[in-house]
Amino acid sequence: MERKTGVVVPLSALYTKDCEAAGDFLALKDFADFCEACSLGVIQLLPVNDTGTQSSPYSGLSAYALHPLYIRLEALPEFEEAYRMDSSFAKTYRAFKKDFKYSPRFNYDNLLNRKTELLHLLYNYIEKRCEGKIKAKAAPKQKKAAGEAPAEAAVPQAAAPVKLTPPAEEYEAKLKGELDAFVRKNRWIVYYAVFKDLKDSAMQASWKSWPDELKSLDRKQIELRWNNKAHRSSHNFFVWCQLRAAQQFQEAADYVKNKGITLKGDLPILMNDDSADCWAWPEYFNQEQLAGSPPDGENPVGQNWGFPTYSWDRIAASGFEWWKERVLQAGHYYGAFRIDHILGFFRIWSVRRGETTAYLGHTVPYMTISRDALEQAGFDEGRVNWLSKPHIPTGLIEDITWNHDEAVAILSKLCDRVGEEELWNFKKEILTDGQIYSQPLADDEGKDRRLKEVLTRKWRDRALIEIEDDHFIPVYSYPASTAWKSLNEEEQAKLRELFTENAEVEDKLWEKQALETLTPICRTTDMLPCAEDLGVSLACMPGVLDKVGIMSLKVVRWNRDWGADGQPYVPFGQYPEMSVCTTSVHDSPTLRQWWNNEKQSVEAYLKLIADSDTGNESSEPLPDKDAVFDEKTAAFCLESSARTQSAWFVNPLQDYLFLNQKYYKEQQDDERINVPGSVNSFNWTYRIPVSIADLLKDKTLIEAISAIASIHDKR
Repeated sequence: MERKTGVVVPLSALYTKDCEAAGDFLALKDFADFCEACSLGVIQLLPVNDTGTQSSPYSGLSAYALHPLYIRLEALPEFEEAYRMDSSFAKTYRAFKKDFKYSPRFNYDNLLNRKTELLHLLYNYIEKRCEGKIKAKAAPKQKKAAGEAPAEAAVPQAAAPVKLTPPAEEYEAKLKGELDAFVRKNRWIVYYAVFKDLKDSAMQASWKSWPDELKSLDRKQIELRWNNKAHRSSHNFFVWCQLRAAQQFQEAADYVKNKGITLKGDLPILMNDDSADCWAWPEYFNQEQLAGSPPDGENPVGQNWGFPTYSWDRIAASGFEWWKERVLQAGHYYGAFRIDHILGFFRIWSVRRGETTAYLGHTVPYMTISRDALEQAGFDEGRVNWLSKPHIPTGLIEDITWNHDEAVAILSKLCDRVGEEELWNFKKEILTDGQIYSQPLADDEGKDRRLKEVLTRKWRDRALIEIEDDHFIPVYSYPASTAWKSLNEEEQAKLRELFTENAEVEDKLWEKQALETLTPICRTTDMLPCAEDLGVSLACMPGVLDKVGIMSLKVVRWNRDWGADGQPYVPFGQYPEMSVCTTSVHDSPTLRQWWNNEKQSVEAYLKLIADSDTGNESSEPLPDKDAVFDEKTAAFCLESSARTQSAWFVNPLQDYLFLNQKYYKEQQDDERINVPGSVNSFNWTYRIPVSIADLLKDKTLIEAISAIASIHDKR
């Protein structure tokens, strides 16, 4: 397999003189020039799908539609004429250019709103042009306030008469031909355009809050609405946006390909609950179960992502049509694609809708333990209830109320008493902790909060989940439960034996599901599939990836033998060839943050290099682990990692920019793209510190990156 070195960057992070506010599709051409100069053979992008009001590229509003944020206005074929002829559009555009200059982070909401306004104004002009309502006239020279930057070079400023060509009929026919052809080739646009129009009418409210007659439209009804002439204008606006976005992205993708560089895309596995796909193809999604991840050290109650899980049986019955269309669409632009959270194709961590955490989630598919099997192991009905139902002592609530009767009254709202004991079980109708949070328990706000904290903590306190009538699965963190701790060693051993037997069966279920889903999806395209296979390690995963021909992902700092003494790093010579090696990912600290903040990990890495035959081929001594990270440290980390056996070595752009200290931000945390588990205006808004043109002038940086590429690619 051809060895390649590459770079990962969010498209919005790119900065050129033509896209100061945020990177756009055509900025990829400038970036490809830089990558070519650096001998980089792969450009990997984060997802570029429309995410609506969500800044996260992994919160897709559509599986197919491109984000209109990445359209370059000045490159649109209608722009120049509209700028000359429509004073309202021109004024709004100039205000936009004045307000949105380069900044280290960009304001997603403001930029999206203002750019959307400009796209609407431009399309309004186009409609008037088609209707013959725009008359040829001398365009007045645009006045410029003192100190104001000149308008874009692409926009002529002379006051010459404007000749409108072609005439309105021909102009309209040409546009209609383009739009009709795009719709014929992209049938998804029908459902997307209707969805976007309805969201605009609903002030972007979720489709689940729409009137019943709109939120439950089936695809035939959606098509009827699409064909309704009353909505044609608004629907065609979204078609036009997607047409122009696709044209610009295709132009950039072709440019990258012609440079001999592989453009690698990213397909998020999950869809936003409030997406065109969940609305128009509801049969493919399980709306009662949400995806997430199980508890771990950093997330003791797990992560509830809020995205619906898939109904794989229905997707399979359709011949995987929806997924295949996604992959084929991506194949127009990419030569390789990242399969986000590939673990979810084996088994997804599923949480009942209404749960605020993922603590009581479970894998899908799963294998259950029957009540009969538990009884045969010595656990009668009472013991099974003790293991599967939280038992709340009255005193736990009385410690907050300081009044027994009040404690009983509060518990009675949510629980049933166990006989005459001072113990309570949650009522059968209480299915999620969200129901506990929604119940008023005390007038005092602080007291109400403490009561709910205690009760939701007890809600999670169980060793088993009755997933189906008389069928159980273990809670992921069952050893932490009160019930488990009350068992003697013999009882614990019996249960562990049942859990182990189940786990062996589940591994086969997961392998089967992964092969049945990934095989048809990956064989739909010539793109090279690359897994994001981080997180829980499944015994069956390497074999499945090998069978389907999917590259695995190796993040250097996490690729360690975690079960061995000292948790040593895996030597680079042992990395599989069919893998992508990287120094960081968008959800992790940067290379600089890792070096400065995770000294134990750094020390273990230095030991790997010191003990390796190929890790440090430089005559320079190893850096001191306690030294502050600088450009020499960056070069050491990148050059030593470049000796990986992995066929691809693809790193975040920030990690390469650390090779020159003038690109360091004052605060290292500002160089990060995303901090998982947080929702704020910081995440996903990173911009590179200088323009791509400036990077192209930095011969020292280019030589340093080229040297790293040479170390990897020529091994």
